[in-house]
Amino acid sequence: MRSRIHEVMHAPFERVFDLAAEVERWPELLPHYRYVRRVPDPVERHFEMGALRGPIPVSWRAIQRPRADERRIEFVHTGGVTRGMEVAWRFEELGDGLDVSIEHELHLAWPIVGGFAADHVIGPHFIEAIAGKTLRRVKELAEAGSL
Repeated sequence: MRSRIHEVMHAPFERVFDLAAEVERWPELLPHYRYVRRVPDPVERHFEMGALRGPIPVSWRAIQRPRADERRIEFVHTGGVTRGMEVAWRFEELGDGLDVSIEHELHLAWPIVGGFAADHVIGPHFIEAIAGKTLRRVKELAEAGSL
């Protein structure tokens, strides 16, 4: 499963990047996030995360690598159904705004049903749904300039 969703935002890169990178604040800023907890790790920014997809609670672990100088934030899921998924937030200046995209790549190694589950259930109904809400809320907050 590969996907890319994006929004054009009319806010400075620094503001958008900070909102996207400060995952510890997501539960207070993003209504669909239930929690984000730091996992002790001497090397990486490792988190336990939980969100809601409609009424369904979902959770996972991920390592986050903010790379402001490269205009990218990387995540690698280390636990949960999406273990092994790679995620990249990318920030590209346009003439009239900032194109912010979230790209996902997930390959489930489940016998027989892995590809179908990733492409037709987990990807569109969970990953893209949650990421879409996240991106729209970051846009709203960044453009309001209140944070």
